[in-house]
Amino acid sequence: MRLVTWNVNGLRSLLKREGWNWVAAQKPDVVCHQEIKVMPEQLGADQLAAFTGYETVWNPAEKPGYSGVATFTKLKSAAEIGFGQSKFDSEGRLIQTHFDDFELLNVYFPSGTSGMHRVEFKLEFYAALLEYIKALRAQGKSVIITGDFNTAHNEIDLARPKSNQRTSGFMPIEREALGKYFESGLVDSFRQLNPDKVQYTWWSQRSPSARANNIGWRLDYFLVSEDLFPQVKSVTIFDQVAGSDHCPVMLELK
Repeated sequence: MRLVTWNVNGLRSLLKREGWNWVAAQKPDVVCHQEIKVMPEQLGADQLAAFTGYETVWNPAEKPGYSGVATFTKLKSAAEIGFGQSKFDSEGRLIQTHFDDFELLNVYFPSGTSGMHRVEFKLEFYAALLEYIKALRAQGKSVIITGDFNTAHNEIDLARPKSNQRTSGFMPIEREALGKYFESGLVDSFRQLNPDKVQYTWWSQRSPSARANNIGWRLDYFLVSEDLFPQVKSVTIFDQVAGSDHCPVMLELK
């Protein structure tokens, strides 16, 4: 089973750049997009045709042109939008898909780069979602949480850790919030399989040379519950794939 996550920074832009051709070529069973910045009714028939063969669940933000997630699956499943907290759900940040063996959460975690008020909002989101995940686990459910976490966990996860200690995305309080997910029994599947590998999934567009010089951050993850981790075959970061300021990541299950 193949699952791909990709923050597309605008789905219409990705389609225009033919980025979904790469996705289709990988033949994934499930695709999770974040930051779609579009409502499905804004897409034309020719654009929607790119997703032929997939059942699609959309969760756009109430605010036009902002945030939003979408999950595409070839497998039999049911889905829910949001996790029951209106102040977060209005921003189109989560889709939960029910599969036979696990619950898949496609999540676009808030960014805190616009100010401390958004850092606080981000931390509230982290805490609320973790409690929701713990409740799923208490019901005996295996989980995969994927998407753009907007946080680099350790120094190996960004090119310039020393100069970004006070930058949202690597602030100690944000790293601690992400760390609580691992303490709860979730596994950072890429890092577990590649403890010393330096690879990134996001490069700032404010610096035109950031991607060329690989001055990046690893913000996109597949977190897997401990009971499900033995089924993980591989996690691959496709850092040469263009189309967004993020690159796609693929998880393969045995």
